[in-house]
Amino acid sequence: MKMEAIASHGGERVAAALAAHGVRFVFTLCGGHISPILTASKARGIRIVDVRDEATAVFAADAVARLSGVPGVAAVTAGPGLANTITALKNAQLAQSPLVLFGGAAPTALQGRGALQDIDQRPLIAPHVKLFTKIRAVRELGPAVDEAFAVARSGVPGPVCIECPVDLLYDEASIRQWYAEAAGKGTSIPDRLLRFYLNRHVEKMFAGSSAAAAPQVRSVAPPSARASSVAAAAAALARAERPLLVIGSQALALAAEAPRIAAAVARLGIPVYLSGMARGLLGRDHVLQMRHQRRAALRESDCVLLAGVPCDFRLDYGRHVRRSATLIAANRSAKEARMNRRPDIAAIGDAGLFLERLAAPLAQAGRRWTSWIEELRTRDLKREAEIEQQAAPPGEQVNPIAFLRALDQAAGESAVMVADGGDFVATASYILHPRAPLSWLDPGVFGTLGVGAGFALGAALCRPGSEVWIIYGDGACGYSLMEFDTFVRHGIPVIAVVGNDAGWTQIAREQVKMLHDDVGTVLARSAYHEVAAGFGAEGILLTKTADAPAALARARAAAKAGKPVLLNVWLDKTDFREGSISM
Repeated sequence: MKMEAIASHGGERVAAALAAHGVRFVFTLCGGHISPILTASKARGIRIVDVRDEATAVFAADAVARLSGVPGVAAVTAGPGLANTITALKNAQLAQSPLVLFGGAAPTALQGRGALQDIDQRPLIAPHVKLFTKIRAVRELGPAVDEAFAVARSGVPGPVCIECPVDLLYDEASIRQWYAEAAGKGTSIPDRLLRFYLNRHVEKMFAGSSAAAAPQVRSVAPPSARASSVAAAAAALARAERPLLVIGSQALALAAEAPRIAAAVARLGIPVYLSGMARGLLGRDHVLQMRHQRRAALRESDCVLLAGVPCDFRLDYGRHVRRSATLIAANRSAKEARMNRRPDIAAIGDAGLFLERLAAPLAQAGRRWTSWIEELRTRDLKREAEIEQQAAPPGEQVNPIAFLRALDQAAGESAVMVADGGDFVATASYILHPRAPLSWLDPGVFGTLGVGAGFALGAALCRPGSEVWIIYGDGACGYSLMEFDTFVRHGIPVIAVVGNDAGWTQIAREQVKMLHDDVGTVLARSAYHEVAAGFGAEGILLTKTADAPAALARARAAAKAGKPVLLNVWLDKTDFREGSISM
């Protein structure tokens, strides 16, 4: 194994490994436990992006992973710092996003003795990650990073956490001096025993660290479905009269494959519904892409292919697909492929690569499905006409449907859209048309609020020059509004749109109807734009539908000039999503 000269402290070993793995950004909220990782990474040209909440750091790392295919990286301090990441970690785990989180920890010899921010972190974090590694010696740091990147990307992708005690990150001379001072110079038997124990402990910590193994970037082959599964699926689809394809986020686990996956879907010729990160896969208005009445289409289809989509609540636990239909499930996870309903054909492997392999034998079959496609498109156009009618009525404030249609027309062709909210965002998912593959970011199956700022931060750094929009509900906005300070400090010109209807409307709609009480669901028409302006961003208030085009143009101009923007849109109430409660 090739060896290199010893780094002067453990943080440099971590930074060397990160650089070897192509990491360009480390997201953090600083803490003394992890300072050597930050300073060493900066010295190697890795951009350090400090945020105001540890969850934001993990959300940003998640977005980088989704858009680049390289696991995102976050580093947070011990105890409460690491505890604050749990929601974001669980979101990444359920969304199958590969990321690496470095968590600080108390000195190795003081753990369990009441040191600052010292808790047993493994049981707190381990349930939410693929691997939790606790570093015990300096020589383990580099190899642990190499393993973390491999594990995060392999099989079903997900987050990995490396716990780095503070005394393994600083330089050896300083740590030896610290332990010598802690041992003292007493001559009693307990004092001498303490010195013996601490000296032995330090020797173990630094044993084998006189030279460091060069970083080992492991090749991780994506899992591939069996050829027999591909053949069986191709035969089933070729026999079908009304096939349907549903593609989810997992199908884009290999971000670099997105253009080839899109081309394969077009060659297949099967009408398709896109969800999650797959939105935008076929561009804005592809003839095969359907947007409305998915439940009805699934119940009419005689052969359904779920590509990276489990039969969870979003498909009514599999009941949306009729029992007589042939069900094909392509999924990296055997468990998800069989969740709630056993498929007729299970293709266990990468769903995107499966679609590419499936395209060749079915390239000519699509001509048979013209009438089925036209039937679905006619239904789609009818729903679009209904939405257009719902956008017409004037109100006291801003018609949300009319505003979202105006936003869809105004946003640039390079736009990346980040969804963070309930009712307003769910409405937006029907109206906004993502422009290209990997241009839509939402939390995924966990339904987490608060992803907005972190996702936007990661997207803006991965896609410099692109417009990055956050579609906020006014409730969700409260989770990460403080990050406008981050956007301003780091020169991140995002455009945040807050759908402000003064309430947690997705909850209130059903709660009031069923329980006749709006308790806990009422907010104020808060001046979110003034908060953003207070941080140095551009704050814009929109209170009338007719003023939407001008407000959107002003927002785009400010962002183009390098300034983050918050557009506070006072919405009228709407029944667009009446009856949409999920269980």
